[in-house]
Amino acid sequence: MNWIKNFVRPRFPSVFQEKEDTPDNLWINCSECGEMIFHRDVELLQKVCPGCDNHMRMNTEERLKQIFGDNSYEMIDVPEVPHDPLKFKDQKKYADRLKEARAKTGKRDAVSVAVGNIDTQKAVVAIQDFSFMGGSLGMAAGEAVVRAGETALQRNLPLVLIAAAGGARMQEGILSLMQMPRTTVVVQEMRERGLPYIVVLTDPTTGGVTASYGMLGDIQIAEPNALIGFAGPRVIEDTIRETLPEGFQRAEYLLEHGMIDMVVHRHQLRETLARVIALLVDPNGPSAVAAE
Repeated sequence: MNWIKNFVRPRFPSVFQEKEDTPDNLWINCSECGEMIFHRDVELLQKVCPGCDNHMRMNTEERLKQIFGDNSYEMIDVPEVPHDPLKFKDQKKYADRLKEARAKTGKRDAVSVAVGNIDTQKAVVAIQDFSFMGGSLGMAAGEAVVRAGETALQRNLPLVLIAAAGGARMQEGILSLMQMPRTTVVVQEMRERGLPYIVVLTDPTTGGVTASYGMLGDIQIAEPNALIGFAGPRVIEDTIRETLPEGFQRAEYLLEHGMIDMVVHRHQLRETLARVIALLVDPNGPSAVAAE
């Protein structure tokens, strides 16, 4: 405040009325084309850029809304695991990194599990959230995937897994790598029971997730232009000392080379999942006729 505001009252009070700061999250900048998109439009478009069709990353709540729509769903509790089994520390303590990630996302770890109706088809859905430490596969994430499979087995339901990960969680060392065979076992149990296991690969899905449950689905679906692979393109180029083909490790390249079954736009994902589940659960049902 200065003496003009304090002692010389204006005839119109609005002259010195301070403007409220505009929230800095009203507009979202597309990482691909740079287009500015109003936040409400981003929500309506399910975080797909209207200019270049770039599929932006989604958090757990956004995925739940996308997959289940207006249908209600039940969240499944995941067993607790040791907080910091190796007492790991690099630039900061692993325990502190976990606290920061939990405070930022409101999640216990990277994978959440829910049961509900995808349109008319009931299924167990496991969602990997990249915003939680890059969706990395650690003990808690592995336990969540195993619990998702066990829930599907107990309730005789198909399992849909939305994958997004930068790989195994290095702060848990060998304990994180052990989650690869553990999750593979529960997927095999579902296969022996004849229950569908559908994987949706989003950007990015790499490392130990791709090397285990991420590529074991009965049906492999990917979002457009999703990065899918084990090692990153730069690592591969440095190793083999060759220039990789254009689009290498992207969803469309993998579809062309038979690594996945389909690339599905986010706006059609829910109906596609419902149709695929209906076909796998009852191949002779009404959905089979509609598909023809």
